[in-house]
Amino acid sequence: MRNSSLRTSIIGLSALLSIITFQANSSAEQCPCDIYAAGGTPCVAAHSTVRALYSTYNGPLFQVKRLSDGLTLDVGVLIPGGYANTAAVDSFCKGTKGYLNCIYDQTGKGNVLWVQGSTEVPASTSSKPVRLDTEAVYVAGNKIYPAFINPDNCFWHDGSQSGMPTGSQPEAMYMVTSGTHYNGCCCFDYGNSETDRSADGAGAMDAINFSNECWYGTATIPGPWVQADLEYGVFSGGSQTWNKNQVTMAYPYVTAILKNNGTTNFELRGTSAQSGSLVTVYNGALPSGWSPMKKQGALILGCGGDCCKPSGGANCSAGSMYEGAIVSGYPADSIDNQVQENIIAAGYGVTTGIWHGGRNMPSAYNVKLRYNQASASAVISYGLQDARRMSVNVFDQRGRRIATAADGSFPAGRHEAVWDTRQVPTGVYICRVAMDGAEGWSGEIVIEK
Repeated sequence: MRNSSLRTSIIGLSALLSIITFQANSSAEQCPCDIYAAGGTPCVAAHSTVRALYSTYNGPLFQVKRLSDGLTLDVGVLIPGGYANTAAVDSFCKGTKGYLNCIYDQTGKGNVLWVQGSTEVPASTSSKPVRLDTEAVYVAGNKIYPAFINPDNCFWHDGSQSGMPTGSQPEAMYMVTSGTHYNGCCCFDYGNSETDRSADGAGAMDAINFSNECWYGTATIPGPWVQADLEYGVFSGGSQTWNKNQVTMAYPYVTAILKNNGTTNFELRGTSAQSGSLVTVYNGALPSGWSPMKKQGALILGCGGDCCKPSGGANCSAGSMYEGAIVSGYPADSIDNQVQENIIAAGYGVTTGIWHGGRNMPSAYNVKLRYNQASASAVISYGLQDARRMSVNVFDQRGRRIATAADGSFPAGRHEAVWDTRQVPTGVYICRVAMDGAEGWSGEIVIEK
């Protein structure tokens, strides 16, 4: 009987960023919706123009509509669980303009965010299309186009019959947004809204608001802030006064979280999406008159409840949405913290695709390790976004190379290098993965017999 454990450490710029421990036949590294599911609060909607929010997701992220002829293109990921294939967008829209037609739901529940003005969500008199290439950012070396919201842009979907929490059912949501693209107009929201696209009273909405829009009292610090749009009010805390515990979130990329148990309590958290721990700016009672919640289960992005109505509703808000998800239930703060670690590891603002790391996410090669007990072999898998020369070597503790599992030029896609461990003694071995001659990942393989 043979046992083996695989310990991987992701190295970036000669600094040890994290250590992840895997047992034999370990599963792929988790993404946000994997983390929520493991915590008992599964995603009911998951949206991103940046990356997959499940480690195995291999479907479309969004749809772009070409101005020249009205044709559409579904844009997916480069590899399962990976980043958006933005090169396909650039090729499809070359010589013309491209607009973001929808952001697909990765949960499989069909909660697709369609732009107001599409055939699925009729336009109001003020609807405007969302230009896809207004802003380009880099995430782990990948060029990405976010959902760049300007006044009169809005996305909506009726999810009341497809898993979205309704009434006073508990829910939570997170969003990665921009701390530099915002304003004080109503209302840059992401979350749960009305199915009739009208303002239907206190508690009819439950959505993250990210802005410097101050509804109640007088703000004592500059924006932007993580707030809650609960309909008939955007709340910085639990009352119709200014929350003195609010925190300015003027980071290039921001993680914003709202949790609401639907009857008594809600929580606001946020921080930089590039580093740091989440800050809780409010955790307490729902505002008087807003409990119990009366959620209707529609999804909204970029506008408030009545800003998306077909009879002429308008919004004047601005903001960028990179990724976000809505979950059923009330996640523990520890689950939020794991999601934040994953977001940091995703590499927002990282312009090179070679070095980055962090818990729950591998290096830019998307390296994964597992042990095949039946064949007594260590399997090192990695993903390439384009053709590269790769080598996978194993060294003993004295620095002697004892095996080469892969060495050559490989096309884009997912690859596996196999190291036969039957003839090696018990001990700790070092696996090194190099791209184009430059080492970018290193991990320990512990063989126990």
